[in-house]
Amino acid sequence: MKHLVHIKFRKCFCVWFVSLCAWLLPLLLGGFAESAGRPPIFVGAEACRKCHKDEYDRFMTYARKSKSFNSIERVSRRLTAEEIKGCYQCHTTGYGKPGGFVSPEKTPHLRIAGCEVCHGPGEYHVRTMDPKYIKRRMTLKDCEACHIEERVKAFRYKPLIHGGAH
Repeated sequence: MKHLVHIKFRKCFCVWFVSLCAWLLPLLLGGFAESAGRPPIFVGAEACRKCHKDEYDRFMTYARKSKSFNSIERVSRRLTAEEIKGCYQCHTTGYGKPGGFVSPEKTPHLRIAGCEVCHGPGEYHVRTMDPKYIKRRMTLKDCEACHIEERVKAFRYKPLIHGGAH
C-alpha cells in the first residue's frame, strides 16, 4: 500500500512539475507575455534609464512632459475627480490602456508623460533589448492625441516632435 501511495505521489508531482515548466520556461526565456497574446505593459521612464541614460537625463531636464503631473496637482483643488481623470490621458503614461497609469498610489512609476507616451509600452523592449518592440520614428500624428488645436490654443503649447528629449 505504501508503495502505491509513493507511485501516485510521483505521478502527481511529475504532472505538476511538467505543467510548471511549461508555464515558466517561456517566462524565463522572455516571451511569456508575447506568447500569451496579451499586449505589452508600460514599465515607466525609469526602466529606460538603465540603457538610455543620456536620453533619460535630457528628457527629465528639458522636456515639459517630464513634469506633466505637476500641472494636475496644481489645479486639482479646483477640479472634480472626473475632471482630473480627464487630464490623465495626456499628463500620465498609458492611462486607460492595458498596464497603464491607474492612480498616483497604484502606479507611481507612470505618473509623468514619460518615454512610453511616444515610444509605446516598453515591457518587451526592456526584457529583450530588441528595438523591434519599441516605436523609434515619431510623426506629428503621434503627437496629435494630446496636441490638438483646441488644447494648443487653451494651454499655449505646441508639439515639439523631438524638442527637449533626444
